Amino acid sequence: MAEKSSVFDMIGPVMIGPSSSHTAGVVRIARAAIRILGAAPEEAVITFYNSFARTYEGHGSDRAIVAGLLDFKTDDKRIKEAFDYAREHGLKYSFRSVGNASTMHPNTIKLNLKAGDREVEVIGQSRGGGVIQIVEVDGFTASFSANLHTLIIDAEDKKGSIAFIASILAHDDCNIATMSVSRKGKHERARQFIEMDSGIKPITLEYLKQLSWVQHVVYIPNIDL
Repeated sequence: MAEKSSVFDMIGPVMIGPSSSHTAGVVRIARAAIRILGAAPEEAVITFYNSFARTYEGHGSDRAIVAGLLDFKTDDKRIKEAFDYAREHGLKYSFRSVGNASTMHPNTIKLNLKAGDREVEVIGQSRGGGVIQIVEVDGFTASFSANLHTLIIDAEDKKGSIAFIASILAHDDCNIATMSVSRKGKHERARQFIEMDSGIKPITLEYLKQLSWVQHVVYIPNIDL
């Protein structure tokens, strides 16, 4: 009798699974999120919204998101055994589903991750063809794809701070592709999301971290490298 096949038996050049939205995009959202966390997660609460909430088990998005949290790439053959590898790595995870979130993109995932005393909440959208958009980080509105080099900077909401950081990057020959700023209120903490065409030099990154009005800096190279 022929062995029953699974959705993960389809192995292509750039992804494993039946759909780039349900596998490649999902893996990439998780890989972006662990870089924002800055560590391998120990605990993860994974919430699927809308169409993902209805199909994540049948289409393999559950394995894909866990594989991404383990930093597997989209073409990694280990994706289909992601649950086994998660157990080996001690990653604790749980799934939740919200089937009718009318304000959210059909393929939306929220990740609440913990590693030691670090915590982060990341909301991402899988747009198809493996393309993703990170739309929120810790309640701050974002808009970046993680396929460019990305800086996330928490800083005081002070006059001239955006222009100053842009000038520092310009001196480092970093061309800014996109920049967005989100804040909770006037003169409260602001979060800058900056996508660049090229990477930033380590000395420039350290300089930004040492600025007295900068609280936190995350640097995410292109997640596909």
